Amino acid sequence: MSDAPSAPHLSRRVWIMIGAAAAIVTLSMGIRQAFGLFLAPLALDMGIDRQTFGLVVAIQNLLFGLAQPFVGALADRRGAGTIAVAGALIYALGLVVAGLASNALGLGLGLGVLTGAAMSGAAFVVVLGAVGKVVPAHKRTLAFGLVTAGGSLGQFLIVPLAQGLIDAFDWRVTLFVLAALVALVIPLALGVAGKPPAANHTDGPALKPALAEAFAHPSFWMLNFGFFVCGFQLAFVGFHLPAYLRDGGLSPSVGATALALIGLFNIAGSWLWGAWGSKRSKKGLLALLYALRGLSMIVFILVPLSPASALVFAAVSGFLWLGTLPLTNGLVAQIYGLRHLSALAGIVFLSHQVGAFLGAWLAGLTFDATGSYMLMWIVSIALALTAAVANLPIKEAPLVRSALPAE
Repeated sequence: MSDAPSAPHLSRRVWIMIGAAAAIVTLSMGIRQAFGLFLAPLALDMGIDRQTFGLVVAIQNLLFGLAQPFVGALADRRGAGTIAVAGALIYALGLVVAGLASNALGLGLGLGVLTGAAMSGAAFVVVLGAVGKVVPAHKRTLAFGLVTAGGSLGQFLIVPLAQGLIDAFDWRVTLFVLAALVALVIPLALGVAGKPPAANHTDGPALKPALAEAFAHPSFWMLNFGFFVCGFQLAFVGFHLPAYLRDGGLSPSVGATALALIGLFNIAGSWLWGAWGSKRSKKGLLALLYALRGLSMIVFILVPLSPASALVFAAVSGFLWLGTLPLTNGLVAQIYGLRHLSALAGIVFLSHQVGAFLGAWLAGLTFDATGSYMLMWIVSIALALTAAVANLPIKEAPLVRSALPAE
């Protein structure tokens, strides 16, 4: 599993779509990963505690997930370009509203409600659905990995930029700059624009029976549980790791560097897990990935906290960060077909965001109640090991269907 794959032979149009999709998630997810840096300045300026900030982020994650199946179904019919433009406009508006906020309610409206709903159109599921429908099956998971790596590149580039802007100016100016950056998604949406290829009736039934079919399939719920765990862990670590490190006596720059390292190592991780998934059992790789996450957390909380241990943990976490995404989306396409890929992947992503809601909110709640994040680390480890076991029974073979009627 150590050999890097060669670049696939794909048409110029497909490479443009992959590049545009990767650039879109570079901006949308890179900005989102910087939100954890705002906890400390918000506490000083507005008196917002960790539980309140965690709830704002949790609402953002939940709305991101709740809107995703509907937005994904719309993208399956209308194409990803229009959806991405609408998402970018609402995303920018949310950041501006948050930058103008004078209390927790305004912050929740901007950074929670508007931003959360917007990301369902300007992030992974919509653009991955567009890419998945034009890339051959044997190269699809690799393509998903390349797009997913874009989110990590954004984290590596945008998190340090955001920290520098906060240090040089303040958190409000930083949010306005980030709003301008996310507006760049609008021209990039041209790369994923266009109506999706005509639906192939042999590649899945109409939407309503397709949903019933997936809901009756145990493997679909196993994928949902695994992605729930992924969301829980990413929200906890992504939004609370900088505060955890500061509590341990490390400087804020270590937290920002840790988040950037997660992004840097996930560039390679997303690509490699996606590439391996094109050649090997996706469910086996998912089980391995979750198990390695749990092991890395065990080691991290057992060794003395230092800048070195924090950055090593960040690097390992980055390699394991979003490798779940190309593998999970690859399994959805492989098992259930392409016709409703964005809608079905959107439902699985909803599970991810329910986990993210709980990971972000419960971390703040637990800290305010106990003065420590230790309980959250223990829960995250237990969930990781459970997810590793839960992925093993997934049936990877495409569903066998009788002939579907013409529509």
